[in-house]
Amino acid sequence: MPKTIKKISGAKTAKPSAKTTLKDTPALSEVKQIYKFMQDNNLGTVDYEEKGTHIRLVRMPPAQVAVPVAAGASGALEQEQTSAKPQYSQTIKSPLMGIFFRGSSPSAPPFIKEGEKVKAGTPICLIEAMKVFNEVKATSDCVIKKVLVENGQPVKPGDLLFAIEKI
Repeated sequence: MPKTIKKISGAKTAKPSAKTTLKDTPALSEVKQIYKFMQDNNLGTVDYEEKGTHIRLVRMPPAQVAVPVAAGASGALEQEQTSAKPQYSQTIKSPLMGIFFRGSSPSAPPFIKEGEKVKAGTPICLIEAMKVFNEVKATSDCVIKKVLVENGQPVKPGDLLFAIEKI
């Protein structure tokens, strides 16, 4: 992690190097305390100034290491992932990001059940976004084949909520 100690009054920058050895001075122990504070609070940058001395510590993100994967293995993995997720020809998708609720509250009965016939415009679930409950309504007359999301789970726009069969 690069550390730069900058003294403002002289406008000189001192960077620790392999040639320079720092003894345990009061200034060094103060820098160590600031660095420990930075780590304990998971901070990316700390600026500290006292008596004309300015210290800036910057943590660099950890380097990402590429892991090689054999060509045959990745194809098998993709095939396994697609086969594990059932495909539905007709679905109702989430229109927005939020928390999915099947009923008007976590303890209330669900608006609809699997196998139930629903008319267009009927509320089928709620999505809470920013403390506002938004009704999701059926877009057409249909039968709810399967509920694809658990109650209380986060959803994103486009996530599949229900597998349906249009009537």
